[in-house]
Amino acid sequence: MSERDEVRNNSSCGSINLRFTHTFLPTVFVIVFIFGTIFNVWGLRSVFKGWKKMGNINVFVLNLGVADLLYVFTLPFLVAYYAQNSKWTFGYTFCKVTRFCFNLNLYGSIGFLTCISIYRYLGIVHPMKVMGKIRTGHSVAISAVVWMLVLIQILPDMFFDKHNENSTGSCFDTTADHLVERYMPYSLGWTATGFAVPLLIIVACYGHVVVVLATNANVNTLLKQRCLKLVIMLTMLFAVCFIPYHVFRNLNLQNRISKLRGVCRDRSGTVYIAHQVGRGLASLNSAMNPLIYLVGNDDFLMSLHSLNERTRLRLSGWKTALIHRKPSEEV
Repeated sequence: MSERDEVRNNSSCGSINLRFTHTFLPTVFVIVFIFGTIFNVWGLRSVFKGWKKMGNINVFVLNLGVADLLYVFTLPFLVAYYAQNSKWTFGYTFCKVTRFCFNLNLYGSIGFLTCISIYRYLGIVHPMKVMGKIRTGHSVAISAVVWMLVLIQILPDMFFDKHNENSTGSCFDTTADHLVERYMPYSLGWTATGFAVPLLIIVACYGHVVVVLATNANVNTLLKQRCLKLVIMLTMLFAVCFIPYHVFRNLNLQNRISKLRGVCRDRSGTVYIAHQVGRGLASLNSAMNPLIYLVGNDDFLMSLHSLNERTRLRLSGWKTALIHRKPSEEV
């Protein structure tokens, strides 16, 4: 349902804060576009430079970067859409493409983060069983399966209308009013297979990994640190980017169904705003995924350290030049 339509259709249930959506989302999307582009280009460059060092996980990281960039490049169009009070001017087909890219990025990211977690689990908990048995070709094949599963989950979304019959200038992130009851079970199933199942797998893998690392004194200290950092980063990604989005997407859909049936739910406006915040946080996934590079790639860490040192020396040089220049200017 478009923001403009929501005010008209739900006047009996109280107004919805549309200004928040039209201010918050463009701001977040601009930030994600800038930092997502920079971080992913830089991260992919580091992946190619250190391809052999990172091993089979590199294939998954590469796929993460590609998925991020596909979505990031659609953000300027969404910025224009929300900045114009939800007026879509780029054609109905491209509206569906932008929504498709968001879903492809979101669930592709979850899929490849799950693969990385499983590989880490096997390498730490069952190192002797998998030593020499997992090759790059296996990672490529698994990546193809992940993309196929993601496509199976998100393609049905393309067949749901993205605007109401009386509001053709909109581009909904879910679907139009007359299809929302059919969209709800699809969204719940999608949440279960695309989010809940991978989350349980990741929790199981890293729960076991943490136990092994904590009880085994012979594990390399550097390996422990990397794994703990990866656990923390994945926890951040799911807590910040994925959980709020899925919870409030489904709550907002349920509220829409209730309103169409003439039932006003308490705090529906709050749920709507929370859903918009969840959407913004979900888009941050594209800028946060490159953090995975920090865990697995020493060259990336060294390049960050080198950049920091060069910046510090340059600032120090400018400061020294200004100090020496002031006395001469006074004379």
